[in-house]
Amino acid sequence: MSTPIQKLESIGALSGDCEGMQDGPDQPKTQSQKDYEEGRGYVERGEAALAAVALHNALRGYEEEGNREGMANALNQLGHACLMRQEYDKAVINYKKAWEICEELEDPYSIPSLAKQMAEAYQGAGDYRMALNLCLDLLDGYQRNNDPMNTVAVLERMASIYIDSGEKEKAADAYKTAASIHRNFRHAKSADSLEQKAAELVKDAE
Repeated sequence: MSTPIQKLESIGALSGDCEGMQDGPDQPKTQSQKDYEEGRGYVERGEAALAAVALHNALRGYEEEGNREGMANALNQLGHACLMRQEYDKAVINYKKAWEICEELEDPYSIPSLAKQMAEAYQGAGDYRMALNLCLDLLDGYQRNNDPMNTVAVLERMASIYIDSGEKEKAADAYKTAASIHRNFRHAKSADSLEQKAAELVKDAE
């Protein structure tokens, strides 16, 4: 079952550039960088086919230059383009390659963004176990870092995965947990909405 694409503005560092890839103000752009920026623009406008062409050109150029940060960025954006086209297996491949480069470059800050996108891609592909494993890792990290906003987002993703896999009671539990976090921060409207979703799932599961 296909899943909605996460809004680009809500994606972390890799929706833009890897931590190590920052051009100086007077540094002329390479053709690879121009291709990358063109492709990223297409992604932001939802033009997946045009994005894929530009980003493949950028990736080739970055490979020739030996620019690993550029390669990671291009692969990440290619993953986004594949998600838009519901080519979930291809999205996973691109995200995995970007992940490997980020690990190689010791850029841990980009990993959570990739993990969120990979979870969405695995969900779309029907590999719910892999999607949930990624979510559980993210959940652990966000809870340790006392990050309630991202904790709630991951719990809602997990609920969506459980729904797709037919596990409505587990989905309800995820919504209830997310609702309790909202309730702690006095976000009554959000908490009420999630509790309603949980109640409907419990009713359906009976």
